[in-house]
Amino acid sequence: MDIKSLVPLLLSLLAGMCTVIGAFIVFFSKSKNKKLICFSLGFSAGVMITISFTDLYITAEENLSKKAGMIGGVLYTLLFLVMGALMALLIDEFIPDVENDNKVYDSKNVKLYRVGYVSMIALMIHNFPEGVATFVSGYENVALGISIALAIALHNIPEGISVAMPIYYSTGSRKEAFEYTFISGIAEPVGAILAWLILKPFINDTILGVIFALVAGIMLYISFAELIPTAREYHYNKIYLFSIFLGICIMPVSHIFIK
Repeated sequence: MDIKSLVPLLLSLLAGMCTVIGAFIVFFSKSKNKKLICFSLGFSAGVMITISFTDLYITAEENLSKKAGMIGGVLYTLLFLVMGALMALLIDEFIPDVENDNKVYDSKNVKLYRVGYVSMIALMIHNFPEGVATFVSGYENVALGISIALAIALHNIPEGISVAMPIYYSTGSRKEAFEYTFISGIAEPVGAILAWLILKPFINDTILGVIFALVAGIMLYISFAELIPTAREYHYNKIYLFSIFLGICIMPVSHIFIK
């Protein structure tokens, strides 16, 4: 492996592993606190909604418009976004029943566990093309690859919180929360490795556009069907509304570092 390939692979690994920082933030918080859970759920929803509309949807539409024109780009992006939401719905329907799992104690914890499980799957799918993008960018231009990896690393931290928090508070297991968060983060360097070994000749704007639109749909489903309804069940309305807006605001801040 030459240095030109090694640098973007390392960048994608470091960016992906920043997801785990989110898990440790959850672990070092004090004992289970319903206000903290409500805040974390709303914050995670704000993060995912913002990623979907300000990053994924826009990038998908731009990429697909290059092939299908402006109108076609919009229509195809919306089509794949809806398909992503339907995929998330199917994933949600087929998640194994955990109500009889001795690690999950009540119905509210069951919902938290499901939120964490679906979030892990969505972020795996989301992080994979990010790894591809980091590798391809860094392979062509190291400075650009570093900038992209930095922005990804910053928003991977709250993404890690969105996975670790529901798993940890529903099971009480740091080990399980860490494993789920690690799995979602490791998808990023896996995407980079596959880009290096196999995909590089086949990657194009259309394929990336489809992937980004699908992931946007998955994340929006998680936010509106799982995270926000579960946060509202804790009845701290001011907290969950504030946390949603905070999650929405914090993601654009990470973009400052790639300007």
